[in-house]
Amino acid sequence: MKILYGLPSEGMGHATRSKVIVDYLLMNGHDVQIVTSDRAYVFMQKHFGVRVHPIEGFHLAYKKAVVHIGQTVLLTIKNAPKQLLKNFLAYKDLLKKFTPDIVISDFESFTHFFATMHKIPLISIDNMQVINRCKLDIDIPKEEKINYQIAKQIVKSKVVSADTYLISSFFHANIIKKSTVLVPPILRKEIIEAKVTIGRHIVVYQTSSTASNLISTLQQLPQEKFIVYGFNKEEKHGNVQLKAFSEKEFIANLASAKAVLSNGGFSFLSEAVYLKKPILSVAIQNQFEQFVNASYVEKMNFGRSFSTFTSDGIKAFLYELDIFQDALQSHLQDGNQVLFTTLDSLLKSITEKA
Repeated sequence: MKILYGLPSEGMGHATRSKVIVDYLLMNGHDVQIVTSDRAYVFMQKHFGVRVHPIEGFHLAYKKAVVHIGQTVLLTIKNAPKQLLKNFLAYKDLLKKFTPDIVISDFESFTHFFATMHKIPLISIDNMQVINRCKLDIDIPKEEKINYQIAKQIVKSKVVSADTYLISSFFHANIIKKSTVLVPPILRKEIIEAKVTIGRHIVVYQTSSTASNLISTLQQLPQEKFIVYGFNKEEKHGNVQLKAFSEKEFIANLASAKAVLSNGGFSFLSEAVYLKKPILSVAIQNQFEQFVNASYVEKMNFGRSFSTFTSDGIKAFLYELDIFQDALQSHLQDGNQVLFTTLDSLLKSITEKA
């Protein structure tokens, strides 16, 4: 089967998850062509070579580590002509040599447009659609109501009228729209095969732009050892070890951590939950998806969700690690088997209808 697969550039989680699916599809004899942009393009092109085609992607605008909604809108309007031209040329070029039987979109608009124009079956695979196609069983405070409505409208309009929506999620939410299936998080092979132990260190996954005072906050807990990823440098500040990114070392440290501190990014939280690591999550402001993920971490008693990192907050979180660890034992996931079985069934059904 010929499959066109699209993924966005925002957040490398989309790329790492998409690699898992594309690897599986290729292993099962499907012909897959991929469209994406920026960092995701570099990542996917490294693994899949000429199967990957560059397009122009959507970007979020940040101001002081917070997503700036107004600037994001202006940036989108400013870049729209260039995006449309580049994507049209990519669309025209791809059409000359590849006619897909099915399109898969991981929250990406170009492939949705391609499928709609050519009346090709479309499957959506992402974690974002939970905001639009499920009932969220969490409290949404007044200050998040606007972000919720904006996020819902964006998600609703992103991949319209897909034949099936596969929603990847580490938490359960009641489905309220048809043609929707919840599947467990998509996991890298290295995470599935990681040897899990409980060491003495805490893994922190952050960036310098989102946590300027993070190091000084962590230094207020000298009895704890923190291994910090996101600053992309090798430095030691007392009990705080900054690490440049190395996938192998990162996974080893994560698998042996006693707990993790992070923002509300879906991929990292999913991996932490799978490895049964208690989580302290601080969602990036104005990213409602991160608010949802962090809220469910707390709701399921897998950890705590705070508005910012403070030494007192971290102390309170660490005091309850045994409680979180017990709750995490209830989370069961057989690797990517549920996802792959569901995807195989959908592809078979589409083939039979053709």
